[in-house]
Amino acid sequence: MIDLNNKVALITGSSRGIGKAIAQQYAAHGAKVVISSRKAEACEAVAKELTDQGYEAIAVPCHIGDKGELQKLVDATMKRWGRIDVLVANAATNPVYGPMSELTDEAYDKIMNTNVECTGQLCNMVLPQMAERGDGAVILLSSIAALRGNTVIGCYGMSKAAEAALARNLALEWGPHNIRINSIAPGLVKTDFAKALWEDPERLKRVENQTPLRRIGEPEDIAGVALFLGSRMGAYVTGQTIVADGGETVSA
Repeated sequence: MIDLNNKVALITGSSRGIGKAIAQQYAAHGAKVVISSRKAEACEAVAKELTDQGYEAIAVPCHIGDKGELQKLVDATMKRWGRIDVLVANAATNPVYGPMSELTDEAYDKIMNTNVECTGQLCNMVLPQMAERGDGAVILLSSIAALRGNTVIGCYGMSKAAEAALARNLALEWGPHNIRINSIAPGLVKTDFAKALWEDPERLKRVENQTPLRRIGEPEDIAGVALFLGSRMGAYVTGQTIVADGGETVSA
């Protein structure tokens, strides 16, 4: 049920962290994967890692905040493999760390444009060709910051709440075409993106103590959920936000 042979997976933000872990798992289960992030060199390095292992992968650099570049990313994938079976919208931005009272207009616009508007644009570019075949899966990366307040990444949490809502709305619109659209809400994961959080010893200890599993996540923990949602294992799951946080949000 996790056989992804002959499936094409487009994964944004896949040159490192959670996106890279998802690409590795998808490739290991037979998918042809598109590695994409802003820097060409980083994309090519990951694609080479995968092809050296005998997997099929291409590198297509893309700045997700640019609609034109998003279209080029989709076009390049379609030109190479003629289809996109799974879209994982993992790339995101969070240029600020601090209270909402100090958030500039520029930072707000960047976060909401990149994480919400551009994610919606990418989905709209990919979904029609899925509908033509009557099959497909889209996975958006949300966050537990979407589920509760936060004193240091508040706007990021707002954008991730919007992404979860986007998944629900698109699931209703595209479900009749047999397309499943879900989001994943990770807790604190040990990635470069979240380094400001887990490199703070006091915050890290606090998170570990309030997490039933007594640890923060690893990228592979989230990749497993993405593998479930992108394969036949998740064939009857749509419109959901799957929380993968070691139990952090269920603790008192």
